[in-house]
Amino acid sequence: MTQRWTMEALPALDGRVAVITGANSGIGFETARALARRGARVVLACRDTEKALVAVRQVGLEAPQKDAVSSLPLDLASLASVRAFADAFRARSSRLDVLIHNAGVMATPERHTAEGFELQLGTNHLGHFALAGLLLDVLLATPGSRVVTVSSAAHRIGRIDFDNLQSERRYRPWQAYGQSKLANLLYTFELQRRLDRYGADMIAVAAHPGYSATQLQARGPSDRNAAVMTRLVAIGNRFLAQSAAMGALPTLFAATAPTVRGGDYFGPDRWFEMRGHPRPVGTAAAARDEQVAARLWRISEELTGVRYAALG
Repeated sequence: MTQRWTMEALPALDGRVAVITGANSGIGFETARALARRGARVVLACRDTEKALVAVRQVGLEAPQKDAVSSLPLDLASLASVRAFADAFRARSSRLDVLIHNAGVMATPERHTAEGFELQLGTNHLGHFALAGLLLDVLLATPGSRVVTVSSAAHRIGRIDFDNLQSERRYRPWQAYGQSKLANLLYTFELQRRLDRYGADMIAVAAHPGYSATQLQARGPSDRNAAVMTRLVAIGNRFLAQSAAMGALPTLFAATAPTVRGGDYFGPDRWFEMRGHPRPVGTAAAARDEQVAARLWRISEELTGVRYAALG
């Protein structure tokens, strides 16, 4: 990539269908806006239905087609909700060009999903793993489809601890977050290996937004010390972070650029990948461990009850 990529480079997306998790605010919202402006039919998959409806109205104002933007309820911390979303989407559409795993939680106090999974692993990885698996046949039936998973530079502090995967022995918020973001990359690369073996016209790619001003930084850590964290987040977002629209660029590039290949990973190009325009970026060695990825895949299937049967 010799030129800096911007939203103006987005191709026409008429007739394409996109699902974005956590799209009512932040990077997901900006991603939805950009895709809708270029003609895609966009489904906002959100836990808060009231906020989702507000976002649908806002994004819909910029879409060239009437009723091109809609929402469906999705709580990634509940496998029942994930299954209900998949059923509802199938009733609505027979194609899915891009599934964007954007929603996430960060460094929360110790909490659990409806199934008892540690919240960060359950939401950031297992919920998305189940979602793509339940929509796999729609994705495989759509020519050139993509699954884009939003990871983080924090994957570098992560370690997949199979003996403490759900933080049963000890819970450390940031280590659990790093583990979930490392899981995002292990999942992406393992999915691509399986797609390659299958010979699918579908790819799996990943992106990270750098340091972007969103509500993510405040929602988790501030629960433990609201006043202090709110001030620190406000300062960081004002003086260090880039805008959510800039943070959405790596995701948008991964979702739409014709040069993207399966297994690619994109992030910002400046200031230690914290700001800037999208470019290919490296990963921690742990993200490329095929044995760990295969084991995590098997465990994810067991925990969620969702199997990617077509891919073996």
